[in-house]
This record gives sequence, C-alpha cells and structure tokens, in this order.
Amino acid sequence: MFKEILPSELNKTAFEMIGKDWMLIASGNENSLNTMTASWGGMGVMWNKNVVFAFIRPSRYTFDFVNKHDYFSCSFFDESYRKMLSYMGTHSGRDTDKIKECALTPIFSEIVNYKTEDNCLNSSEVDTKDSALSSAPSSVPFFEQANTAIICKKLYAQPMNDKFFTDEKTKEKFGGEDFHYLYIGEIIKVLKK
Repeated sequence: MFKEILPSELNKTAFEMIGKDWMLIASGNENSLNTMTASWGGMGVMWNKNVVFAFIRPSRYTFDFVNKHDYFSCSFFDESYRKMLSYMGTHSGRDTDKIKECALTPIFSEIVNYKTEDNCLNSSEVDTKDSALSSAPSSVPFFEQANTAIICKKLYAQPMNDKFFTDEKTKEKFGGEDFHYLYIGEIIKVLKK
C-alpha cells in the first residue's frame, strides 16, 4: 500500500532517482494511457512550487498523452525492474501494448487534496483504485510495482530549440530535428511504499 509523503521526505536525490534509477513517465486515463522510460529530468522549485522537470521528444507516443492531459506521473522502481525500464524506453506504445507485455499494473490516483510544505496534511494511506475506475479528469495513472510515484499537474510546456544551446559540443551531440519538449509539473502528491 502506498503512503503519501511530502516531497521533502524523499530519501534519494533527483540525480539518483532520475539519472541513475530512471523513471516511467505516464499520462492518460483508464481507457487509454501510455508510459515511457526517462533518465533526463530534474526536481526543484519554480514559481514557489515543488516541481518536476521532464523532457519528452515529440516522436514519443507518450508525448501525445502528456499534451492531452493535465496530469502526469513519474514512477520509480527498484533495480530488479531495470530490464523492464530498458524495454519501455526502446519500444513504442503505438506498436505494442508494452504495459501488458511487461506485466505492469496501472493504478489511478484521484486528484483531491495534495500536500505542500505550507499545507501539511497528515500522512495517510492513499486510496487507489484499479483499472475499473470510472472515467474522470481528476485521476492520473502510475504503477503498482513502483516503490515511489510522483503525481504532477502540468504547469508549462515548451519546445526546446537548437538556437539556445550555449555549448557547441552539447549541440552537436543532442541537436537535431526531434528536440525534446520541456514540461514543468507541480508535484501535487508523492506516494511511497
């Protein structure tokens, strides 16, 4: 069972969680959702809010879901899920039901109240429902097998542009036609097992 915690109670850094352990970014609803592996991103403070910075290429199927929906999640797993994370990062949900193929169980967090450092609620068990949850714009998918899930409300989306690179070596390595979009999502709920 997941327990809700404050963002400041996360016991790993963003460098570990995103860069080393990787994450699944998911968006959609119980009728249609997609997810992808990401190892680029960050966490911090923007506009006086705790936020996640996520980067998604327009060619990724998950891009369509994150653009269409107001919420997305970042799910984190222990090392035993590394093979699954690799698969999720190299296969498209357009071509296969990769969630089913990896035996992941999507669950949905209802968006009702959320914790902030200024609005501390008592930690409590989080009520999640399985895929039978009725359609509602106030829910966001994450995965039962995760050890941590961060639920985000999308605040900002912007395409990256090669004219803003200030380092030529980075531009040569990562520039091209399929630039990432930057998403800033307010952390509205952190769930931990």
